[in-house]
Amino acid sequence: MADSQEEDLQKFLKNVDEITSLIQEMNSDDPVVREKAVLETEKRLQFTEENQEEDECRTTVNKTRISPPQAPAKNADETNSEAFLASMEKDAKERAKRRRENKVLADALKEKGNEAFVRGDYETAILRYSEGLEKLKDMKVLYTNRAQAYIKLGDYQKALVDCDWALKCDEKCTKAYFHMGKAHLALKNYSVSRECYQKILEINPQLQTQVKDYLNQVNLQEKADLQEKEAQESLDSGKNTAVTAKNLLETLSKPDQIPLFYAGGIEVLTEMMKDSTERTLFRTHNGFRIISENEVLRRCFSTAGKDAVEETVCVSVLRLWQAVCSENEENQRLLVMHPSSGQLLPSLLASRVPTIRQQSLALLLQLAQTENGRSLIIGHLDLTRLLEALVSFLDFSDKKASSAMGLLTGLAQDERFQVWFQASLPGALPALTGVLKRDPRVTDTSALCQCIAIMGNLSAEAATRRQMSASEEFGDACLDLLAKCEEDVDLFREVIYTLLGLLMNLCLQSPVVSEVWAVQVSRKCLSLLNGQDGGILTVSFSQGNPETASFVVLAVWFEYQCTLPF
Repeated sequence: MADSQEEDLQKFLKNVDEITSLIQEMNSDDPVVREKAVLETEKRLQFTEENQEEDECRTTVNKTRISPPQAPAKNADETNSEAFLASMEKDAKERAKRRRENKVLADALKEKGNEAFVRGDYETAILRYSEGLEKLKDMKVLYTNRAQAYIKLGDYQKALVDCDWALKCDEKCTKAYFHMGKAHLALKNYSVSRECYQKILEINPQLQTQVKDYLNQVNLQEKADLQEKEAQESLDSGKNTAVTAKNLLETLSKPDQIPLFYAGGIEVLTEMMKDSTERTLFRTHNGFRIISENEVLRRCFSTAGKDAVEETVCVSVLRLWQAVCSENEENQRLLVMHPSSGQLLPSLLASRVPTIRQQSLALLLQLAQTENGRSLIIGHLDLTRLLEALVSFLDFSDKKASSAMGLLTGLAQDERFQVWFQASLPGALPALTGVLKRDPRVTDTSALCQCIAIMGNLSAEAATRRQMSASEEFGDACLDLLAKCEEDVDLFREVIYTLLGLLMNLCLQSPVVSEVWAVQVSRKCLSLLNGQDGGILTVSFSQGNPETASFVVLAVWFEYQCTLPF
């Protein structure tokens, strides 16, 4: 009996210690500690209520006991303790109720802050997020959202403070580490920025692709920062080419000169872009802005039918861009991410002036040599217009056509391009259908094969294949081109191989969209199988998916048989 009482006493004292600790934490200056104490109190209350309900469900079996023992009278300490616990329970319930009410208010303020952020009104967004935090101090999303708004305003130190608070709420908050990495990058704390991004990978390995991009941004900016320091040192030391490049840019910034004045200055400047110092000085002395904001140069770019002078200006600028972007990723970024470049570069690539088209292609080929350059192209240029411009190079019979298709092939292998293509296929399909309608006798055979191969590779994706198969015009163009190539199998053998690979993928679409089209495909396949060049069909299919190549012919034949009357 004494042991039982001792055990009860120790249990009671332990509860008092825990409750006292919770009270101290609820009075803490740290809001996160306070909120955690409230949550712990709610858990204890829920546990207590469950135990009380369990006790109330118990019944006494023997109710006829004579002279039952009387409960001992409660002493003052026990009474005070029960009163204290009752007071704690009431206080905790009130706190829990207020927390639920504040959560609703904080969520509403967060949504208002998000609306302001989308409008670009970052000051109002910060105000709403701050009001939300007054309602609920441990709502991590309000800290990370406010940090993002601070970054937009360039207040990186305040962003870092908010990220720290978000991590106090949740030590595995990847969004906090992302904004923290971005803020440190802006402050040129490159090592710390890398650590933040690497922490994201430790928390969530599935974000490896995104983290790789973040770390690449850090490396590129650190490299650009070093280039700018070295370039400034060269300028301060009086290096001739550095000083001349700076003076030339100042001369080119003069407004309202004749076009040939700018063309001549740009040609001289281009010849000076021999190493990293001059290319970096072009950037640091606003070279891109001087070119893009010059009204005379802009008129030369925008004129539809360019005369000899306008052509000279455009070509000189394109050559300058190639020179300043050579082995300089930061210059590439500034060029491609300029607001006007998204439309301008594809339009120059589609120009009716051959030299402008050639120089535009050379610039894009240079950019696409690196993964970073391809990412810039895919992320910031008008890809529909770019696709149309690139396939238009099939008009050329020289290596420019193959170069353009090589560029398109490299872009099409990128997952981001494939995502764009699938989402934008209705707008991109007319250009590809136009390729299939071309006369193979007046088109570069190698470039045509490359373009059809791109379509075949993209059609391997089920969603893309479904949209292609749904286009009657696209399907008919495939068959018409096959018929043209059959007129001279020896000359167009490679085109037939590639085209049949595309048809193979389209035939994998189930159910077949058009029975008539399926019959025509079957007849073409049977014609090739029965002819002296029947091996073409086998070779073509063997170049496709090995799991499907063995039965595609039978599948096409089966579709054909299904359309016949019994």
